Amino acid sequence: MKKLLLIVLLALIGWMMVPTVSLAQYNNWSIGARIGEPSGINVRKYFGNNHAFDLNIGTYGGLYGTKRSYRVGDYKSVGLTIQGHFLWHTAVTKSESIRAYYGFGGQINNRKYYPPRLNGDYENALSIGGSGVGGLEFFPVSKPFSVFLETGLYVELLQAPFFLSLNSGIGVRYNF
Repeated sequence: MKKLLLIVLLALIGWMMVPTVSLAQYNNWSIGARIGEPSGINVRKYFGNNHAFDLNIGTYGGLYGTKRSYRVGDYKSVGLTIQGHFLWHTAVTKSESIRAYYGFGGQINNRKYYPPRLNGDYENALSIGGSGVGGLEFFPVSKPFSVFLETGLYVELLQAPFFLSLNSGIGVRYNF
C-alpha cells in the first residue's frame, strides 16, 4: 500500500512539472485533493475577481485520531463529511500568483458514536455545524494547477452544541 501511494504521489508530481501553454486561472472551476481534516475531494468555483465557493467531500476524524471524546461517549472511527464555504480572496503579490482567502459556511458529518448506554455497540451520529476557513493559494506561472494551505474551525450546532474541531489542510487543485 505504501509503495502504491509513493508511485501515485511521484506520478502526480511529475505530471505537475510538465510545461503547459495555459496560465493558471482563478476565474474558473478547479478540482483536486485535500489532505487534512477533512480529507478528500475538493471542488472550487471562482466568481469574478474576489469570490469563490469551495466544497470538500471526504473523510472526517482521521488526522487528529479516530478515537475522540464526544458528548458522553466516544468516536472510534473515521466518518464522512461534506463541507462548503463561500470565500473572499485577494492577491497578496503583484503578480497575483499568491492569493489569500477566508470564508464561512457549514459542515455535515456522519461518524460511528459509541455511547456507554449501548455497552460497546455504536450508533450513527449525524452532526451539523458552522465553519470558517482562511488560507493561502499559490498559482505557479504557466501551470494549470494551484497549491493551497488552509486552517479553520468547525463549531457543531447539532448533536453536541459548541463541540469544536480544528480543520486544517493542504492540497492541490487542477484549474480549468
